[in-house]
Amino acid sequence: MIFHALSIAGTDPSGGAGIQADLKTFSALGVYGTAVISALLAQNTQGVAAIHPVPGDFVTAPLESLFDDVRIDAVKIGLLGTADVIEAVATALERYRPPHVVLDPVMAATSGDRLLASDAARALRERLLPVVDLVTPNLPEAALLLGEDEATDEEGMYGQLERLGRLCPGVLIKGGHLRGPESVDLVRIDGRTTRLSAARVPTRNTHGTGCTLSAAIAALRPQRPDWTGAVLAAKEYLTGALLAADSLDVGHGAGPVHHFHALWLQGGADRLRGVDHGLQRRVDLGVATGLEPAVGVDPEQSTRD
Repeated sequence: MIFHALSIAGTDPSGGAGIQADLKTFSALGVYGTAVISALLAQNTQGVAAIHPVPGDFVTAPLESLFDDVRIDAVKIGLLGTADVIEAVATALERYRPPHVVLDPVMAATSGDRLLASDAARALRERLLPVVDLVTPNLPEAALLLGEDEATDEEGMYGQLERLGRLCPGVLIKGGHLRGPESVDLVRIDGRTTRLSAARVPTRNTHGTGCTLSAAIAALRPQRPDWTGAVLAAKEYLTGALLAADSLDVGHGAGPVHHFHALWLQGGADRLRGVDHGLQRRVDLGVATGLEPAVGVDPEQSTRD
């Protein structure tokens, strides 16, 4: 069965974040992608120039149209922007109850630009966190959700992980903002905490990493037995996308990760002709084909209750 995933997020004309990144991630991981746009952004790899909010009722309308027709196996929520849109999304989730929901609480871009209205943080915390399955904040976002100072070490991350766990069933805190040779993330599901550690990838091209990771978790959750397994597989996918990011050469700022790193080879059109030839040969032989995503870095993990 081909799984269907929904992205509710803002746009990125440069293609590295938001709806565009989510749909690329879904496709790379073998999932059919659908989308509802929650905000229109003028942005590129160097920053955000402008945001045009989408009215809440025109987030509700496409959500109802989609859910009334298409089976949705997982939902990824990104930038919502306003309290009005947050209410529209929360209401739709309560009505249709999709089986797996991941919230990336986008509040600021990688460039540092503020993306969430000042009155929306409370709505995100009180209205949306209770109706999603997993929230994936980085350290600044975790602090904003809790109304606390940002964690400066791993022990501080554990404390905020526990407090966020009282607001949402599942929490993944991303520790990429901490210093050190390794990047440490903490995931807490059903009261059980798992520490995930991986070597940092030496690249400046990290535009859309949060969008990509949360979209990958949503895409992989129906394909994995539990949330922790989906998070592990998504981190492996993101590591591969970061390792290949420099080959894209997009923009003059922090470029995007390579969402199709496991599917594209050097050669462009030559690669496409090779795929066409191989598929035609298999069709001639009566052989069904499929592409499997390849991911490859096993993060160190340890678990504590």
